[in-house]
Amino acid sequence: MDFTDKRVLVTGASRGIGNATAAAFLDRGARIAVNGSSAETTARAIEALGGGAIVAAPGDVATKAGCDAVVGAALDGLGGLDILVNNAGVYETGAVGEFDEAAWDRMIDINVKGVFFCTRAAIEALRASGGNIVNTASVSGLIGHPDSAVYCATKGAVVNMTRAMALEFAPTVRVNCICPGGVDTDMMRQGLAPGAEVEASLAASAAGHPLERIATAEEIATGILYLASYDARFITGAALAIDGGLAAGQ
Repeated sequence: MDFTDKRVLVTGASRGIGNATAAAFLDRGARIAVNGSSAETTARAIEALGGGAIVAAPGDVATKAGCDAVVGAALDGLGGLDILVNNAGVYETGAVGEFDEAAWDRMIDINVKGVFFCTRAAIEALRASGGNIVNTASVSGLIGHPDSAVYCATKGAVVNMTRAMALEFAPTVRVNCICPGGVDTDMMRQGLAPGAEVEASLAASAAGHPLERIATAEEIATGILYLASYDARFITGAALAIDGGLAAGQ
């Protein structure tokens, strides 16, 4: 997969899947705009990626204004856009009776509004380049999980929004999403049991996948790059499960 001189914006690139995705695009010749929620997290991500000709596009994608600023910085720095990776997201568990409105709003704003308004801000540039979009959804957008109703709702929204956008933007702009299962990232670890119980929780999660392990962030990044590549030029509206078989029997 060759992305030489392709202009790419990755939201939520300061850690985890987003950071691995930015690194993978860079390794294949792309020009990258990196988004973190603040100038500080964005600068640290760029430094970790090796610095150089990487555009900083900091901002909180929980608001339309934040999305406009992030995409605007990417367009100014890159001179256009070929690929948008809507990856920024948050994960929080909680029973329905315990999940308060503030937590609901935060997850909806980042996981759903962020995808919608970053796409809206970028779509004309992507139409001009004949580009494409890859959204990060989740296996939780395909199947349900206990104590995760809100997270499942947000990722289910991303999956179906991907399909609707694919129809609206065809034939010029392709839109797809990935649906990861368990991935060994700091976000997953923070969502598990505290302290020494984290490793046990990771092992339990791994055991629930037919392939008997969870993914690395780099494995998920490979799926994102595939959907963004020329090799996937006849794929749009797809929800690619990269889940070790987790959803296969559901």
